[in-house]
Amino acid sequence: MPHVAQVSFFIDPQGREPRRLLEDWPSLVDVAEAVAKGCGRVAVIQACRTSAHIARNGVDYYFVPPDSGASTISRGRAFRKLVGSLSAEIHHVHGLGFPADVAELARLAPGVPMLLQDHADRPPRFWRRYSWRRGFHAASGFAFCAREQAQPFAHAGLIHPTCQIFEIPESTARFRPGDTIEARRVTGLYGSPCLLWVGHLNRNKDPLTVLDGVSQAARHLPELQLWCCFGDAPQLAEVRQRIEQDAWLRGRVHLLGQVAHGRVEQMMRAADLFITGSHREGSGYALTEALACGLPPVVTDIPSFRAITGRGAVGWLWPCGDPRGLCDALVAAASRPLVDYRASVREHFERELSFDAVGTKLNAAYAKLIARQARPAASTDEDAA
Repeated sequence: MPHVAQVSFFIDPQGREPRRLLEDWPSLVDVAEAVAKGCGRVAVIQACRTSAHIARNGVDYYFVPPDSGASTISRGRAFRKLVGSLSAEIHHVHGLGFPADVAELARLAPGVPMLLQDHADRPPRFWRRYSWRRGFHAASGFAFCAREQAQPFAHAGLIHPTCQIFEIPESTARFRPGDTIEARRVTGLYGSPCLLWVGHLNRNKDPLTVLDGVSQAARHLPELQLWCCFGDAPQLAEVRQRIEQDAWLRGRVHLLGQVAHGRVEQMMRAADLFITGSHREGSGYALTEALACGLPPVVTDIPSFRAITGRGAVGWLWPCGDPRGLCDALVAAASRPLVDYRASVREHFERELSFDAVGTKLNAAYAKLIARQARPAASTDEDAA
């Protein structure tokens, strides 16, 4: 199995300490441990204001600060020394928005293949694309949750047509199914169906369209209840106003605000359906956690959600910005015996999104890129697939 170094150049704006980051950024740990289950050695290099080395569950986490006065770690002494001492066989860089750092990493470790993984990134404006190409051309492959997400970068001339694209989720989840009746007792959730929203209240998540769809669905499902967990809420005033103005929403929509992560798991066990209105997502952490609990999703028909749900193999997909489409999906979902359906949802998670599944997909990508690096002249159409 290859020796992998997963690298994140993103520096936490809150300046949290390394051990706190391991708790607050579950994907940082989950992706590394998923790979470590089937890999000989995994190291994580994380940009951080504080230097530390923490070994946990078979993974070495190195927190590397930038040099004094610098804004990035890639040209720092500590980073250069660490990259040299690790001698990784492949570098897995999280995020596409660090082209200068990627180019510098390629210079420090010539000949070492590099996988860049998308995390809801966007192509730059055209006047910045020249500098981005240098970093992108140093990559051996790219990972997106859905292959369609690579198209804007390819159209911008950033990803070469022969470069390998892998469909791999951004992360996995540790949530597990539980007894629904007990979870409802603990959380106080009720409704038939009982809908759960977990996400910010912003224009991308589109809570106003969701409220319109729920209002329409309530006419067919009079016992419907919607419970909303959220952090950032720039549209909170609009959401409250929309609820107050609609008799089908008043008393039916519960705005809970920020909820502890462990309680979200209990709420996902208690709910009947997970609902969101996102127009764009790199992957969908809350959706992945819902599937881990066996909670059937009613989510927008966007590339990442199509990939996560197996092109709608589990759950229901509805068009972005279409309240009528959401209403129809909710009515269709409520007509199914959702308690029995939960087992199928969990089986899908185990097969496609679990630690074993994500680790297998990443390790296969690593092996393919390492093999291709060893025979660059023998690239085939299969390699470019």
